[in-house]
Amino acid sequence: MQSGKLDEPIALQRKGGSEDSWGTPVPGSWVEVAQVWANFLSQSGSAAIKANADVSVVRVSVRIYWRADVVEGMRLLKIVGGATYDIEAVLPGSGRVYLDLVCKKVT
Repeated sequence: MQSGKLDEPIALQRKGGSEDSWGTPVPGSWVEVAQVWANFLSQSGSAAIKANADVSVVRVSVRIYWRADVVEGMRLLKIVGGATYDIEAVLPGSGRVYLDLVCKKVT
């Protein structure tokens, strides 16, 4: 894999870790794990009507260098543009060189 292909900075985040001033865990909080470079490989979308409301889903495949600490349930943020994506699957490449992340855009 050529490093020039990883051209978008992202932040990887996991749930939890934040506390309020009383020391109580804040539900729905996210903690940054790392900032890495990524390549958004492909994007697909679908639209449907559920419960009389339009619903659209955007899925992307994102490639990053291999990391042992990336798991399903984490999310990534595009540093430029600010889009948020939930990581639904982590697919390791051959030889522990890269990871392909199957993500869904959060709206």
